[in-house]
Amino acid sequence: MPGLPPRDELTEELLLAEVHDEFGVIRVMEVGEYRFLEFGDAIEQSCVFTADPTWLEYDYTRAMLIGALCHEAPESALFLGLGAGTLTQACLKFLPLEDVEAIELRPDVPRLAMEFLGLDDDPRLYVRIGDALELLESAEPADLIFVDLYTDHGPGVGHLAWRFLDSCQKRLNPGGWLVINQWAGDDGKPLGAALLRGLFHRHYWECPVKEGNVILLVPEDLDQQLDFDELERRAEALKPRLGYSLQPLIEVLRPAS
Repeated sequence: MPGLPPRDELTEELLLAEVHDEFGVIRVMEVGEYRFLEFGDAIEQSCVFTADPTWLEYDYTRAMLIGALCHEAPESALFLGLGAGTLTQACLKFLPLEDVEAIELRPDVPRLAMEFLGLDDDPRLYVRIGDALELLESAEPADLIFVDLYTDHGPGVGHLAWRFLDSCQKRLNPGGWLVINQWAGDDGKPLGAALLRGLFHRHYWECPVKEGNVILLVPEDLDQQLDFDELERRAEALKPRLGYSLQPLIEVLRPAS
């Protein structure tokens, strides 16, 4: 499978769809074998390899998949922020999930994802439209919860909202994992590092990625540890189906900074 070269080295960009809603502009662009979901002024939200919409092109999505592999056998997942749905579809394909819910703020996003970006109408997936901060309380508890609430201006307010992040952790089933796609500062630490350390009692792990983000892996309980040997075993077993190795990202996992 290919790695994505810089977009200026790809073929000409083709506009497939453009939608204006109360939050701004949503575009779907096609560049060679890839399609991009963009918000606002050409801010990439998702990249899809059209031959395989479950292929995770970006390291941050692969690191979030590592968070999913922290769980031995997850049956349920909650995605706060859908985007093109590549991570959601990868989890549906590679994990033993039976019940998946996604909450997406903008109603045109899942429609465009299904029409242009390869999002399957999987019977296990239920998509709700609305603000994740408001709808979280009505979501079912899950083994895995993913927080990826980005706009064309950066991370949504939920990424630094103590009560919301605390509620996310509390909606985990026993043994569950909360996976957060967090921005990083110039020092390499996640945005709101002091808040996160206090909220989660320094009991989480970080995975810095080349896109400049830090993925947080937060267990449901303080007694819950990350079993690196088991994580590596699961990643290695999945490698032939994924088509790439997660080992380089596992090797940079670190305790809360």
